[in-house]
Amino acid sequence: MRKILILAIPFALSACTWGIKLDDAARNVRTAWNGDVGSCHEQGKVTVSVMNRVGPVDRNDLKVRDELEVLARNEAAKMGADTIKPLGEPNEGSQDWGAYSCGSRSVAPARNADTPPPPAATTPQGGFETVPLKN
Repeated sequence: MRKILILAIPFALSACTWGIKLDDAARNVRTAWNGDVGSCHEQGKVTVSVMNRVGPVDRNDLKVRDELEVLARNEAAKMGADTIKPLGEPNEGSQDWGAYSCGSRSVAPARNADTPPPPAATTPQGGFETVPLKN
């Protein structure tokens, strides 16, 4: 019986997944860390939570914060929002986020192979010159 228990523990632990995944729709949700949502329409509030401790051991704070952001982006996408903003610091593995619609982000149009690349900047800006890596 003891051998079965010892063999069962690794299988039970392998069932635990900490990998919280970003949904495809949430890839377009940005995080406004600077709080700049003045020109946006508020969609609502999202409260997300993850485990911040496993038994007596605290989980890595950065990992917990990252998972909270991913969950908030997933929930905001379900609400039709395109931007989230933290409304406070995480507390015991839980955090409140504001969800906002700020309009579509401008995306540069795709170029086809026949279109020449834009000209490289000839005047260095800020003392740095940028050059394309590939033509």
